[in-house]
Amino acid sequence: MKLLGLIPARGGSKAIPYKNSRLLSGKPLLNWSIESALASPSLDHVVVSTDDECLAQLALEAGANVPFLRPSEFATDTSPGIDSAIHALEKLPDFTHILYLQPTSPLRSTADIEGIISFSKYHSCESIVSLCETANHPAWMFDITEKFYLRPLLQSSFPLLRQNIPPTYVLNGALYFASRDFLMREKTFITSSTLGYVMPSDRSVDIDTMEDWYWAEFLLKQRQL
Repeated sequence: MKLLGLIPARGGSKAIPYKNSRLLSGKPLLNWSIESALASPSLDHVVVSTDDECLAQLALEAGANVPFLRPSEFATDTSPGIDSAIHALEKLPDFTHILYLQPTSPLRSTADIEGIISFSKYHSCESIVSLCETANHPAWMFDITEKFYLRPLLQSSFPLLRQNIPPTYVLNGALYFASRDFLMREKTFITSSTLGYVMPSDRSVDIDTMEDWYWAEFLLKQRQL
């Protein structure tokens, strides 16, 4: 297995302007993912895929490789993430596998990276995504009718006691692993054959909003105490 660590970093961001270069606890958001990836002995190459020359320079200064700039059509607000992964594999044909590391997951650690790679070898699988247990269980979720009556999302009439419901998991956005053959064939990281790798919730913050940003900053500061 020749494994590419790919960090996709667009220049544009509507919710948090210049998000990837914005300082989070003293360093650019992008750098948190670069540093954890570079510390992983199992990644053969760490590449940042970006459409932005400033981010490319930032990535180079942090020690990552930037062998190409991502075409603008793969860097819009509506561009699927899979496009940047496939584009990178086409540009770098020597790699047999990819680990896709979104920069919006700054609390992901090198141990998490090593963990999913070990998990992939143990299970000999083609595709894995990281998850964390969700506190918002679907047994406690409803939609509302036009007359405002509650309608449970699940089949049970009323929510169960919390201690009686099994855990459920949500994608945390931190780690996406796949073989080249799988991605080129399926054009997605997730199919019915994809395995789930569970991460702790305190390392599963996915920054989409300023509230997420403040929470990530708080957790990072707690680590330093």
